[in-house]
Amino acid sequence: MFVELHVIQNFAPSNLNRDDTGAPKDAQFGGYRRARISSQCLKRAVRTYVRSHGLVPPDQLGVRTKRLVDALVEKLTERGHSPDDARPVIQALLAGANFAVKDDGKTEYLLFLGEREIAAMAELAATHWETLRAVTGPAPGDAAPGGRPSARASKSAGKNAVPTDVQNALRALLDGGKAVDLALFGRMLADLPVANIDAACQVAPALSTHPITMEFDYYTAVDDRLPDDTSGADMIGTVGFNSACFYRYANLDLRQLTVQNLGGDVALAEQAVRAFLLAAIRAVPTGKQNSMAAQNPPSFVLAVVRRDGLWSLANAFARPVRIGREGDVVADSIVAMDRYWGELVDMYGDQGILAQAAVGSRSVDLATLGDARVANVPALVDEVCAAAFPNGALA
Repeated sequence: MFVELHVIQNFAPSNLNRDDTGAPKDAQFGGYRRARISSQCLKRAVRTYVRSHGLVPPDQLGVRTKRLVDALVEKLTERGHSPDDARPVIQALLAGANFAVKDDGKTEYLLFLGEREIAAMAELAATHWETLRAVTGPAPGDAAPGGRPSARASKSAGKNAVPTDVQNALRALLDGGKAVDLALFGRMLADLPVANIDAACQVAPALSTHPITMEFDYYTAVDDRLPDDTSGADMIGTVGFNSACFYRYANLDLRQLTVQNLGGDVALAEQAVRAFLLAAIRAVPTGKQNSMAAQNPPSFVLAVVRRDGLWSLANAFARPVRIGREGDVVADSIVAMDRYWGELVDMYGDQGILAQAAVGSRSVDLATLGDARVANVPALVDEVCAAAFPNGALA
């Protein structure tokens, strides 16, 4: 069972997602240069929107951080342990899961953990406090230059020193903690593959439905205390930008989400779907927003609930829509998507489609999806969840 989301969204001049040169990201598609917003950028916007708007309780979300030691030390400090005593205990515990801690107190790479997993790790450290304190010293000869143990050596020594029952308990609690964003987007822990989680969600890079030309804003800044006999700017620079109408696509594997990642908790899975849909529709990337304020909501949204046969509609725009005086880029993009949807239905049939709901510009005539129109975004979300979770169960 799957939910698909198709979005047409037109942005005013903006630089929402930059490459290593500071220019808006782009890609070749259909033989034309298109504006692009990366999948990672879109997923980050969704995650932050869900948290900041309270769509899911904080204890049912995850944190991506290298500062896990600090978070756990803080929790142990609340239990009455001193930070100086807690830090080596936490480092020993993490070494038991193959997570090395560098000299600056950070883990070797970002760890994506549920808030409940972090709380459970603190509880485990408190329960086995004396055992972990006994293994906090570095093994002889495992020293890096300067006399300190290397991260690799500390990891190896710590894992070997931590009792097997503690290691097993730590691995057992790293089950995702029913964190909604972790269940949606998954995680990979290179040093502990058993704790990897397959994402229930796929998010495509957003692509403009038309070719784009990169533009540059030449700007200057003047010193407010510039002497009267002096002229000129005190700072000069350029910022790349473009204006593009994007097609966005994402899908959710409801069985992976509900059964595998959330342990069969249907109510939480429905909450996750609602949160994802609302955030994916409403969230906007933050790049250069203070300079350009491209706060443009989607013009059209289509959601589909289906048993199988995922369809990205990106090829509706392999031939770019018209731009300039000869066309309405938003309306033409909606029409192109509607037409391509009809072509796919004609070719493959609609037997696996359980529901479809569309919302957006009513000035555009829809030849195929007209009957799918609903009143607004909340109604679209309600219709999706009613089809995906009939009578409180996974369809």
